[in-house]
Amino acid sequence: MRPSDELGRYGEDLAAEHLAAQGLQVLERNWRCREGELDIVAREGRVLVFVEVKARSGTGFGTPAEAVGPVKARRIRGLACRWLAEHRPAGAQELRFDVVSVVRRRGCTAELVHLRGAF
Repeated sequence: MRPSDELGRYGEDLAAEHLAAQGLQVLERNWRCREGELDIVAREGRVLVFVEVKARSGTGFGTPAEAVGPVKARRIRGLACRWLAEHRPAGAQELRFDVVSVVRRRGCTAELVHLRGAF
């Protein structure tokens, strides 16, 4: 596995643990279709939460969350529509799009920032 893949997996694992600790129920991880992938789909009461996870080893090129611009957000919204067409859980009435940003510098504890309703 490439170091970037390992960092991505680490970030997703950390994000899923964080979300669960915050009371969200993780419904799906790494859901894929022909158009792309949703990192995490979770539920917080009646709210379905689509979570994009970005992990980096530093902030020299900006924070990980800054990599989720308008084009990426539009793509995630489209993927969410596909997921909903196949899986919409009963009782889910609202949608939210979050970003979890993870920075893991060598020899340091990872920094996690959860941006609720990021887009």
